Amino acid sequence: MRDDRLERKAGTFFAAQLRRHRNGERSAVQALVLGWAALLVHSLQFALNTWVFPQPFESPALRALGAAVGAAGIAAERMGPRYCELYVPIAVAFQLPFFSTYMFLMNDAAAAWAQWLTVATVALFHFPTQLALRAYAIGTLLACACVVLHGRGNTILTAAALQQLPVHAFVIGLLYAARVGRSALEQEKLAGMGEGLGAVAHEMRTPLASMDANVRGLTRMLQADTAGSGAQDDVRQAMTRIQYEVRHMNHLIDLFLLSANAVRRRLDPSESVSMADAVQSVLRRYPFTSPAQRSTVAVDVRANFSFAGQYELTVVILLNLLRNALKAIHRAGKGRVRIVVDGNRKPPRLLFIDTACGIAARRQPFIFHRFYAYPAHNGTGVGLALCRQIMHAWNARIRCVSRESAYAIFVLEFPVQRANVPSGEP
Repeated sequence: MRDDRLERKAGTFFAAQLRRHRNGERSAVQALVLGWAALLVHSLQFALNTWVFPQPFESPALRALGAAVGAAGIAAERMGPRYCELYVPIAVAFQLPFFSTYMFLMNDAAAAWAQWLTVATVALFHFPTQLALRAYAIGTLLACACVVLHGRGNTILTAAALQQLPVHAFVIGLLYAARVGRSALEQEKLAGMGEGLGAVAHEMRTPLASMDANVRGLTRMLQADTAGSGAQDDVRQAMTRIQYEVRHMNHLIDLFLLSANAVRRRLDPSESVSMADAVQSVLRRYPFTSPAQRSTVAVDVRANFSFAGQYELTVVILLNLLRNALKAIHRAGKGRVRIVVDGNRKPPRLLFIDTACGIAARRQPFIFHRFYAYPAHNGTGVGLALCRQIMHAWNARIRCVSRESAYAIFVLEFPVQRANVPSGEP
């Protein structure tokens, strides 16, 4: 029971730290984790290596530098995603391969430091593969260069040091294979979902078409019968509502199929897309349930802009955001949606604002994670993750700023378009 309380307290502490970064950017979370881990590990490791298990070589100055780099990560998380993106590669290379390799060699390839070096390598390759490989190469080479400058270069060529190379190669290969396997399973699950949505759409169209035909037949019969005009009006209104629902369901099927196909297509930008045209197209295509629901959505085009992307994928992003906003309004029983196209900003951006139920702070770091649905059992958890994947493929950025029970703002920022690309059809 005591251990459970300690785990809950620790989880609460780290969750509170993560909640400070509200837009859920991966680089900010990485900077925060690296910062706190560096502060804790350097402090504890220095105490162990100095007083409990003394090592032949220890460097208080290097430990202080490592702790300072960790503190910089915590500060970078507060300063914003751009600083985090600059900080993470430097901190990863310094804290993991450089520091561990340097201490391993300066301690004459001691067995304890060999184990620490292996642990650091495993931790390193939990980061994206390209980042990890660059950090491993740069950090290891810099560590070897520093060891040579200290006059200990002969340690690099000892058997105890060289035998770490095949161990590291095996560890890196194993972690890469595990990552590829997870990615393949995830893609298979996404493909299965897409096929499932296609099958559902196919099965639903047949009864819907039959229902629509029957309603049209009944409507013609009522028009031909002049008796009981009051009852006829009621029935005619009911038939109109049924037809509207049929059209609504068909539009939803089109939306599901569009999202399913986006999962399997190439995401690279291939055309110039007008944001204002895309927004207007989405408003024409979205299956609003009533004129009252349509009136809750307002568009403010401060300045139109174009960007390098794909028109249909832009529609997928906007449809997902609009659907989520209208669902939030339905859950909250209040609110409106405002779409702001702001090409005067640098970078140009689109704001998707709803004043409904907002998103709880503790949930915000996860809403762009694949298969994470908020609220629970509300959808598949694919929509926002797909939006973010598409935006990243276009070198663009999507983030969320929200206050629970008040508002949610999705900010989509696009790079300035420099080259003329054939424009997509609105």
